[in-house]
Amino acid sequence: MATGVVVAGAGLSVALTHSTDSSPAARTSSVQVTQEDSGLLGPGSEGHAVKLPRQAPTEKADKKAALPGGVSTGTSFWDAETASGKPMSFHTVASPYWPLGTKVKITVGKKSAVGVVEDFGPAEWAVAQHNPPAIIDLSEEMMQYFTGTRSNSIPIKFQVLQLGDGPVYRHSGTGYDMATGISEK
Repeated sequence: MATGVVVAGAGLSVALTHSTDSSPAARTSSVQVTQEDSGLLGPGSEGHAVKLPRQAPTEKADKKAALPGGVSTGTSFWDAETASGKPMSFHTVASPYWPLGTKVKITVGKKSAVGVVEDFGPAEWAVAQHNPPAIIDLSEEMMQYFTGTRSNSIPIKFQVLQLGDGPVYRHSGTGYDMATGISEK
C-alpha cells in the first residue's frame, strides 16, 4: 500500500510517498520534486527523486537486548562515601564490572527495584565465595526491602537497563563474563 502527499504551487510540485508493504525491506519513503513551467529548478532540469532510509523497528530492541542480564548473588553494603561521591540511598548499588552511573533492574521473587551503580564492590574475594558469583552489592535499604534484613546475601535476577559513562573498577575476574554478557554472545 502506498500513501502520499503532493504539494504544488509557484511552478514547483513536491510529492512525498510512503510504501507500507508487509515486509520490512520493502518499506520505503521517497520525495519527488518536479519543475512545472516556472523554471525554479533551472533550465533543462527534470524532477529529482530521493529514497529516504528507514530505520528498522528492531534496531532499538536489539540494542536493549544486547545489555547483560542473568542470575547472580546479591550482597548488601553500606558505605559512608561512595566512589561516585554521591551519598548512599535506597537505589545505590555497587559493581566492580559496570561503569558508574549504570542502571540495573534487580528482581527477587515478585519484587523489583532499579539501582544505580555508585560504588565499586564487592571485592574479588567476596565475588568468588558465592555461587553464582556476587557481582552486585545492594544498599542495606534495598536488601531490607527484598528480604526484611539489612545484611544478607541472596540470589537475584539482574538486567542492565542502561550503561553509565563513569569509570569501571575491574575488567576481568570472577563473574566478569556474567556481568558483561560476554559468555552469552
